[in-house]
Amino acid sequence: MDHDQFVRVRGSRVHNLRAVDVDVPRDALVAFTGVSGSGKSSLAFGTLYAESQHRFLESVAPYARRLLQQAGTPDVDEITGLPPAVALEQRRSVPSSRSSVGTVTTVSNSLRMLMSRAGDYPPGAEHLDSDAFSPNTAAGACPQCHGQGVVYEVSEQSLVPDPSLSIREGAVASWPGAWQGKNLRDILGVLGYDLDVPWRDLPAEQREWILFTDEQPVVTVHPEREPGRIQRPYQGTYSSAKRLVLHAFADSRSEASRTRAARFLHAATCPLCGGRRLRPEALAVTFSGYGIADLAGMPLSDLAEVLRAHTADPGPAGVLAKDLVARLDILVELGLGYLAVNRTAPSLSGGELQRLRLGTQLRSGLFGVVYVLDEPSAGLHPADAEALRSVLERLKLAGNSVYLVEHDMAVVRHADWIVDVGPGAGVHGGRVLYSGPVGGLAGVPESVTRRYLFDRPEPAAREPRQPRGWLKIRDARRNNLQGLDVDLPLGVLTAITGVSGAGKTTLLDVLGRTEGEQRRVVRVDQQPIGRTPRSNLATYTGLFDVVRKLFAAVPQARERGYDAGRFSFNVAGGRCETCKGEGYVSVELLFLPSTYAPCPDCHGARYNPRTLEIRYEGRTIAEVLDLTVDDASAFLAGVPAAARSLRALREVGLGYLRLGQPATELSGGEAQRVKLASELQRTSHGSTLYLLDEPTGGLHPYDVEVLMRQLEALVEAGNTVVVAEHDLDVVAAADHVIDLGPGGGGAGGRLVAQGSPADIAAAPASRTGHYLRER
Repeated sequence: MDHDQFVRVRGSRVHNLRAVDVDVPRDALVAFTGVSGSGKSSLAFGTLYAESQHRFLESVAPYARRLLQQAGTPDVDEITGLPPAVALEQRRSVPSSRSSVGTVTTVSNSLRMLMSRAGDYPPGAEHLDSDAFSPNTAAGACPQCHGQGVVYEVSEQSLVPDPSLSIREGAVASWPGAWQGKNLRDILGVLGYDLDVPWRDLPAEQREWILFTDEQPVVTVHPEREPGRIQRPYQGTYSSAKRLVLHAFADSRSEASRTRAARFLHAATCPLCGGRRLRPEALAVTFSGYGIADLAGMPLSDLAEVLRAHTADPGPAGVLAKDLVARLDILVELGLGYLAVNRTAPSLSGGELQRLRLGTQLRSGLFGVVYVLDEPSAGLHPADAEALRSVLERLKLAGNSVYLVEHDMAVVRHADWIVDVGPGAGVHGGRVLYSGPVGGLAGVPESVTRRYLFDRPEPAAREPRQPRGWLKIRDARRNNLQGLDVDLPLGVLTAITGVSGAGKTTLLDVLGRTEGEQRRVVRVDQQPIGRTPRSNLATYTGLFDVVRKLFAAVPQARERGYDAGRFSFNVAGGRCETCKGEGYVSVELLFLPSTYAPCPDCHGARYNPRTLEIRYEGRTIAEVLDLTVDDASAFLAGVPAAARSLRALREVGLGYLRLGQPATELSGGEAQRVKLASELQRTSHGSTLYLLDEPTGGLHPYDVEVLMRQLEALVEAGNTVVVAEHDLDVVAAADHVIDLGPGGGGAGGRLVAQGSPADIAAAPASRTGHYLRER
């Protein structure tokens, strides 16, 4: 390759990178590898993508440039040869409930255009614009449910759950608390209602008026006298219980108020649109005999077949159908054919969202772009990973560079180039060990990745453990599980397998709802341990309580009267008031996601100068929070309460994380392992059922081995561990396997095979078994 065909990075010091110099080829498929926390994401996303974004925004407007510089640019000396970049991350943020598969992929836009231009209208019906087929627009939304598909109703039973109570005793449970509820009670007293008779004994017309009236009478209230308080008469306005609940649910800015109001509501399918969210005029239009709600509710694979029959039609129908089929075929190829256009985005996994965006990019027609992908194989069965490799290759052949942070060695082997970062995590990593064609990594003994890419360690063969009982699930019906019967062995490690969408996570949900007199059920998921930088490793594990007490016990702190609260960044007193103890300030960028910038006063320390004068063993509280788990283990070795938490974090491979690392910086896999560590530090009594959804997501094969040792230890202690998993090494090491499928969505949800890994490998109908045999 010519020298000018490279992106050249000089002196990158982002996160743990140690002034890294590296040359990465353009127009190639490049895999960034290394153990979890080694610095590969800091190089791919924190350096290359961040710099590309910085250059783009710098060209937009001085206003955006000023904010961007405040938000921080990559700490790098120079990057040359960098094309525009598109990042496809596994976003941790939860998309809007109005967002769907159709909006993420823009398939909804084309489908609405198809209905508008080529739909069959009832005789005499007026032509509708495409907006009329969207429930998110005023032109299309059903007027009764406002495009939600459900209407919220109240009843006497929901508003007054205990009719034996009187109004004074709080019979109207939906009334607001404190003064407002007392005000409503006093108004009813002035209006002549009996406040002390049981609710059920009030006349029916009085109960109806109190709960449902549209009237809002104004009366003069003389409050009951309370000792020590002067209360003057005032004008009070009455509102019915129904009006107050619906107002709180629809208009309150407080999430707590909306949640409370929802307790008193019944959700019912909208009687006007039948849950289809659109106006009757739009629902009356059909294409190929289907309304738009029917088409949007089909699996993408079925939708493609309906439209394929019209690709040769003349006029707009053929043009639009052809475009839609081409886009849907890519999504089906990526293993997403089981999803429907109307499937809500919050119900999708990070891997599904990323692949939807990847499939959309392939049809975007861009070229000369760098695509930076965050572990695109995450959440993929080996059968789906093959299709992913094909799609990545086509993105490259279209004239783009594809850079992926990846742990799946089957995907890495097919790359043109590999950049291996390490050798360890955190302070033990941050160096580029090798950058070149994949085969060349075999000559780098320092690389941990090399061992798994070329030498493939064979797992030690052992007989499966014998169960000490069975949990019998019968007629499970949830999502695509339709009457599933399955027996889960207790006291062993079980893997639930199957292609994407087969029902693995749903079965975990069912298991999580099982009741057992002798059993705790612990769901260890990949949801964030907090939504803001205020939440971190130390606060989540309880370690921070121990550390704050140590600082409060320092003689200088006692002289000043500082208690443990002084060393909390969540309360006023010791914290920096500019950032309210977050260490960061939120920077709002117009048309772009909010970003966090270091606080201009404390520069990320979180505390005010007086608090930082107190030192424990020579370190300030901010400096202790900046320690990695590994370093803190040595620093706090003599503090048993801290040592236990730190040991658990190291045992799950998180020694490289900083104690104060914001929750917003943790990957889904890291968040899951923090939760697992919190469980490991508890005193185990056995008989706990641990449920983990893809615990190897985001983990290098070396870290998978570390994690598996912990899961094995939990089983040895008498617990039951169940993992929904695609990693074949994990599946092969399980005692029992429950294989679901045979396909995804409507084609899944059934038991294909169960038994030992050897039994699954021998099952001819199991796609998982095929790959177990081939490994």
